[in-house]
Amino acid sequence: MNHHDYLMQLNHISPEAVHQLEPSFGCLPTTPYADGEYRLRRYSVVRMYGEEIRHMPHHSFVQSEDINHHQGGVLRDFEEIEEDVLLSEGMAEMCRVFKEQNGIDDDQDIEIHQMRIITLDEVTPVSPEGIHQDGFDHIAIIAIERDNIQGGEIMVYRDKTEQPFFSMPMDKGDMALIDDHALWHNANPIRPLDPCRQGHLDVFVLTTRTR
Repeated sequence: MNHHDYLMQLNHISPEAVHQLEPSFGCLPTTPYADGEYRLRRYSVVRMYGEEIRHMPHHSFVQSEDINHHQGGVLRDFEEIEEDVLLSEGMAEMCRVFKEQNGIDDDQDIEIHQMRIITLDEVTPVSPEGIHQDGFDHIAIIAIERDNIQGGEIMVYRDKTEQPFFSMPMDKGDMALIDDHALWHNANPIRPLDPCRQGHLDVFVLTTRTR
């Protein structure tokens, strides 16, 4: 039974999946884009047939200026997520939960952003575009690790002019699924707990169009 008529839903992936996916964040590259020095990223597009993930041909990523006022209209070309990570059991579990909860068909693309946000200065934005939608039908934000940081709470809004109705610091394995048509989201900046040591927040963001 799937539940793709929700507005927002909290779910979880297993500690085993987190443990398997966690090490791959250590080799994420910087990018040449506006946030590329502190939001390290890989990006891939997959489809899921049963329990099998299929890696689709390379895609560049672009959002309209109406959706993303920070980098809208910029064609961004990210390095692919490493193949052993894409084809791992942990990735399959994460994508399976996303697919089942959103009623995604086998031939529907799932876009995967793998990101590490690092503390460059005293305060580092997690979401430099501010309160926003991503231009998809459904999104999921999955927390993998928090190290030496405070902040980074996900915030969800019914309207971008209102206060958030939901705010939560996400722990390892937490998955927030959001109807991207109906709701808006943002995240608080992060700060290092120990200013002498760099901190980071590791997340996956999954997006899909189902209509």
